[in-house]
Amino acid sequence: MLYHLLYPLAGHFSPFNVLRYPSFRIIAAGFTALVLGLLLGPTFIERMRVIQYGSSNVREDTPESHKKKTGTPSMGGALILFSLAVATLLFADLTNRYVWSVLLTTLAFGGIGFWDDYLKLSKRNSKGLAGKKKLVWQTLVLLAIYYLFLSDLNFHLDPGFPWLRVGSYQDLHLSLPFVPARYFDPSLGWVYLPFMVFVILATSHAVNLTDGLDGLAIGPTIVSASTFLILAYVAGTTIGGFSIATYLRIPVIPGAAELGVFCSALIGAGIAFLWYNTYPASVFMGDVGSLALGGALGTLAVVTKNEVSSAILHGVFLVETISVIVQVTSYRYTGKRVFRMAPIHHHFELKGWAEPKIIVRFWIMSIMLALVALASLKLR
Repeated sequence: MLYHLLYPLAGHFSPFNVLRYPSFRIIAAGFTALVLGLLLGPTFIERMRVIQYGSSNVREDTPESHKKKTGTPSMGGALILFSLAVATLLFADLTNRYVWSVLLTTLAFGGIGFWDDYLKLSKRNSKGLAGKKKLVWQTLVLLAIYYLFLSDLNFHLDPGFPWLRVGSYQDLHLSLPFVPARYFDPSLGWVYLPFMVFVILATSHAVNLTDGLDGLAIGPTIVSASTFLILAYVAGTTIGGFSIATYLRIPVIPGAAELGVFCSALIGAGIAFLWYNTYPASVFMGDVGSLALGGALGTLAVVTKNEVSSAILHGVFLVETISVIVQVTSYRYTGKRVFRMAPIHHHFELKGWAEPKIIVRFWIMSIMLALVALASLKLR
């Protein structure tokens, strides 16, 4: 918004010329989201405490030690989303389709998460919105976002599925980590659309599963957002005719650098939330936050063509999800549990690890995996 309002006035007031540079707007968005989150946090938390008085926001399938957290307000993800949205709208180029696709997906998933949290509070139970309904609504959102922003205007109709609008060449191809795009560039064709939906939904619900300890989910989210900031910037930046993406042998995505503004705002909003969510938490994220942030990270993976690399980057979220799948499958078919409790962070809790130790070690693993993902840029 400020970019569109003030930059055209640069001819009359030269300092406004700084808004033309994505690098400045990236820094400004992060700082704005951070300050907004820190300033609004105390009022927001107190308001949530009053509204949610008498409600238990502690999940039923958690260790007994979590009962001491009863009374801590939830839905803190709304604070993240507000700070993120304001900063992005102020400093991003709002003609960029990638920005809108990620921002609207994030807010829509946040709305679904809010619905879930509201049902939990109003009905005084931890079940909330049925899982199948979440998946249906999220899928509808993603299909709408794809057709509005991500499918190419010069689309073609797949002969086998005449009702299916298929995106551009770039949309349908995968970029593999550690493999130059010119050597191996597989196309999924019409399969790409369900694959895209799967990546985003899986990431969204993986973050939701990880959100079980104070600060556990937001830490890796900040790390992932920082990594996507770099990936988006190099994929969409050309300096004096020199394309960084071409040099690194990764897909060139014109306009992707603008996603750095969104990523920076997410980092700032996430750090502000962590200030209040760090152990012992003053506020929980809730599904309004975890589903939205997972949706944001999944969509960033798609629009920057890092769908496969995101499995490395989001390794912490992936392991949490696999632990649940293994636990449920094992118990259903053998009657035995592989872990003391799933997701796996609860397993370590029951083994006697202190909550801060689990959180910090998961953060460290997230940073290490991010470095591996970034290393794939050069090792091609």
